[in-house]
Amino acid sequence: MFPKKNRVDRKIIDKIFKEGRFVNSSNLTFKFLVENGSNRRISFIAPKSAAKLAVKRNLLRRRGYSALERHIEQFPPGLIGVFIFKKAINSVFEIENEIKNILNKLNPSKRI
Repeated sequence: MFPKKNRVDRKIIDKIFKEGRFVNSSNLTFKFLVENGSNRRISFIAPKSAAKLAVKRNLLRRRGYSALERHIEQFPPGLIGVFIFKKAINSVFEIENEIKNILNKLNPSKRI
């Protein structure tokens, strides 16, 4: 599991939704803020519209964190963000591809 210190808490999530920018992909939306600091903090949100059962929403979040662990260093320092699932994704590989697409939109000069 992704360390708690690298995840976003609820107070910051409210701030991200009010003040942040966003990047869309086909199955994920990434809302984010860039603040001073070197710590990257990213979380996943799986709403009921993505999966009705809590078990499946938790599974989506766990798969998201496992896919994110491989790419966390490619996000800019000081980034605080939230990935929001639009619909259920069945594999970690698909989630990883969505994260790569969003990274390419965030950092167009650094192709993955």
